[in-house]
Amino acid sequence: MGLFSKIKEGLAKTRKGMSSIFGSIFSSLGGVDEDMLEELTDALIMADVGASLSEEIIDELRDRIKEKKIKDGEAVREELTDIISTILKGGEGALKLSTSPSVILVIGVNGVGKTTTIGKLAGNFVKEGKSVLLAAGDTFRAAAAEQLTVWSERAGCGIVKHAEGADPAAVIYDAINAARARKTDILICDTAGRLHNKQNLMNELSKINRVIRRELPDADVETLLVVDATTGQNGLLQAREFEKTADISGIVLTKLDGTAKGGIACAICRELDVPVKKICVGEKIEDMLDFDAASFAEASFAE
Repeated sequence: MGLFSKIKEGLAKTRKGMSSIFGSIFSSLGGVDEDMLEELTDALIMADVGASLSEEIIDELRDRIKEKKIKDGEAVREELTDIISTILKGGEGALKLSTSPSVILVIGVNGVGKTTTIGKLAGNFVKEGKSVLLAAGDTFRAAAAEQLTVWSERAGCGIVKHAEGADPAAVIYDAINAARARKTDILICDTAGRLHNKQNLMNELSKINRVIRRELPDADVETLLVVDATTGQNGLLQAREFEKTADISGIVLTKLDGTAKGGIACAICRELDVPVKKICVGEKIEDMLDFDAASFAEASFAE
């Protein structure tokens, strides 16, 4: 299955939701006019794009309609898809993992799919022939290490863990030493489900970052924020808060196979200038995909 087909299949529910919002507008008997553009603005806001960016998109769409003398809804759909694709392309980016070891620090609040994301990342890297080690840095949530252990076994990689309640930075320190000793390619570090209004947890994240930089000063480090796409603009608020403490290098958008409308990807790419690097469109390891702007935009609006 090609990348576009895989994204389109995974976004089936997302696309259905967006179709219900946009479909009647594009087929409006009223033609292409200001009423249609006003409805599209409201629809984009409902799709979690955000008010200011929605207005920016419609302003550009209005200019294109005038310049190209567009008269039908299907042509409007094509132009809107192109505009959104361009915005999303500004947030594309591959993972940079050229050193050995390289480090991926995975952060995010509880419930966004952080543990599953780590398992999928590990599984995909192992399939590529890379050696992977997991660090169970979430020592505060009950059974977090056990859940990560299940994923390590499923992916076929090792794991470093301490007792529940242990110092997370100490877990990461030991995992770094283990990764060096085993000549591991990629170390993936879990962290607590950090509520963005808990300063002590944010401080703990800063401590972990200091340990990584001190012990592996020349290593490639990716800090991936996992965002549940179904939370809409709240996901953007979480990203803003985490950005104050963590040097976020990329976003992983999860649960796009659910009721997410997908517009949050546009908001994150434009407002935070942080790339969406991975998307998750299902529960299986192979349902984690590299983010592709054109395919995502087209699949979101495709029939």
